[in-house]
Amino acid sequence: MAVLAKQEIIDQIKSGKIKIDPFDESKVGPASIDFHLGNTFRIFKKINGSFIVGENVDYKKATKKIEVKKSITLLPGESVHGITVESLALPNNLCGWIQGRSTLARVGLLVHITANFIHPGTEGQQVLEMTNAGPMSLKIQVGIPICQIIFEETRGEAKYDGRFFRQNSP
Repeated sequence: MAVLAKQEIIDQIKSGKIKIDPFDESKVGPASIDFHLGNTFRIFKKINGSFIVGENVDYKKATKKIEVKKSITLLPGESVHGITVESLALPNNLCGWIQGRSTLARVGLLVHITANFIHPGTEGQQVLEMTNAGPMSLKIQVGIPICQIIFEETRGEAKYDGRFFRQNSP
């Protein structure tokens, strides 16, 4: 298993093995590619009492979907679900990892809380579990490079077909 470097990422995209739409070659770094923040979010509802968490938890019951034009503001300790502009399709022998960008982390923005793994065979936009871990409000601009995707070869092949296959909304 190996992480793909810049030229291998570009070659895989040009050959159609990795599909990214829209694709901008200038966003490919030494071993990752930047993805950008879309304008659709899921914000948490204010719920009195406890929200029951189990295997089949329905996040839509605890959140509501909104669209913004320019930005979203996160208060300290607040979390939202965002989504990337880019859609990604991986072949059955590559997986990926969503990683934050250090520029944003330095002001307290976490772009994924727990679920940063992208399964082989995945298709769709990537949902981001964004949290403001800093002491001040953060006004996050739509369209900024929000995260980077790192690609890694798998040993063997598999295809994701779970409940978030072909997601296009947070």
